[in-house]
Amino acid sequence: MTIKNWSPQRLFDQSGKTFVITGANSGIGFQASKRLVQANANIVMLCRNLEKATEAAEKLKQSASGKGSVSIVQMDLANLNSVRAAASRVLKDAPKIDALINNAGIMFPPGRQLTDDGFELQFGVNHLGHFLLTGLLKDRVLESNGRFVSVSSLAHKFGLRRIRFKDPNWESGYQTALAYSQSKFANAMFAVELNRRLETSGSTARAFACHPGYSATNLQSTGPSRLMALMMAPANLIVAQSADRGGWPILLSATDPDAQGGSYYGPRQFGEMRGAVGACNMIGAARDQTAAAKLWTLSEQAVDLAWSV
Repeated sequence: MTIKNWSPQRLFDQSGKTFVITGANSGIGFQASKRLVQANANIVMLCRNLEKATEAAEKLKQSASGKGSVSIVQMDLANLNSVRAAASRVLKDAPKIDALINNAGIMFPPGRQLTDDGFELQFGVNHLGHFLLTGLLKDRVLESNGRFVSVSSLAHKFGLRRIRFKDPNWESGYQTALAYSQSKFANAMFAVELNRRLETSGSTARAFACHPGYSATNLQSTGPSRLMALMMAPANLIVAQSADRGGWPILLSATDPDAQGGSYYGPRQFGEMRGAVGACNMIGAARDQTAAAKLWTLSEQAVDLAWSV
């Protein structure tokens, strides 16, 4: 079934299900989590800022139906040891994972910055940190015949539309917008390749990519330079949809029984910036199996974890 106009009316009761979501303390991650706890789900929030996560968790608990739970695990995607420690904590505390939602991200930092492990910040946070987290938690998701959700972006269609395999960390020719588009391209490619490997292995677990369209969140204000944030502010007011609407593709991917593995879900109108949520068109380059296998190997070497499904 091709989904063309999804809404939270299709979000059925999630009692007993556990969703692990990165960046759940704000923006589309928080709004998706709010919808899930209202549907009786258990939420495990993976967040860098413990103070902000605690405030968000209290708000989620107030919204909850009373049947689900909300817990926090501190994790910094820019530090691979932090990712490993967080994954260990999740495996200890969460006996099942019905969906791992790789949502957190950073966009347009001013100037080239590096993660604690020496990777270009956007590639390291948006892709490599999530790749490691997925590899460490994948068995728990597989045991639940669960779902892996990667939040990509319209930006995967722009910029280079490929991975700079010889220089993924932009040691030369750095441009923040192009580096961001590469990281979102990697998110899309990883989701498709993971789903292909799941199907090949005979697993009933599935992987999905989605995008929030143009949604008003702090992504446009906390990462970019002050000048760039000021330039984007009018578009947030005029063009952007709400963060709640931006979270709908996450909910579709993570819960809907008609969602098809390997698909790319998001707003379908106004250049896919907003409107009816359903199946969207991922660019063909992101489905290139040869390049995807190369990205997988590069990622395994970068995070020092070889894993399969």
